[in-house]
Amino acid sequence: MRIDETGIPGTYRLLPERFEDERGHFYEAARHSELTAATGLPFEVRQVNNSVSRRGVLRGVHCNDVPADAGKLVTCVRGSILDVMVDLRQGSPSFGRYAVNRLDAGDGIALYMSGGIGHAFLALEDGTCVNYLLSAEYVPGAMVDLDALDPGLGLPWELAKPPVRSAKDAAAPSLAEVVASGRLPRYVPTGGELIRP
Repeated sequence: MRIDETGIPGTYRLLPERFEDERGHFYEAARHSELTAATGLPFEVRQVNNSVSRRGVLRGVHCNDVPADAGKLVTCVRGSILDVMVDLRQGSPSFGRYAVNRLDAGDGIALYMSGGIGHAFLALEDGTCVNYLLSAEYVPGAMVDLDALDPGLGLPWELAKPPVRSAKDAAAPSLAEVVASGRLPRYVPTGGELIRP
């Protein structure tokens, strides 16, 4: 397995080695020791989520303001998505920068993001299923939502028509509004730990 950091510190792309034979293929999706060595943070699964979406569904941008160990490992297990990770850690040298990846069920590529990274994706096929391994359990009130279509974020969705969004996502505030609210986690340069607002 190869683990590459994206252009945003604290975000990684996991590219598995595939083994194929007459039955199909096999790959190791993640390994604790390798992920911990690459990220510098021990990744222990505390919650597993799945979302199933029809084509054109846009989910996010969502971010947790819980401590830095609230990492997320995302894989598309059916269908395909256009995935966006955006740095929402105030004070980070890459604040507001984003990384875009296409994930297809057959490729086995996974994305890891540490705490303070916003996440969103657009489903490109009906029945697309995304699996999330989370290193922290859901904490009511700790979710920070941003409008994925906010021009202030400038995320490159390249939409042919308006996406399908939840009422909560459609009503989410802009980046400027969330910054003004003080809800975003703060980046600390010594190791990138997060401080909860």
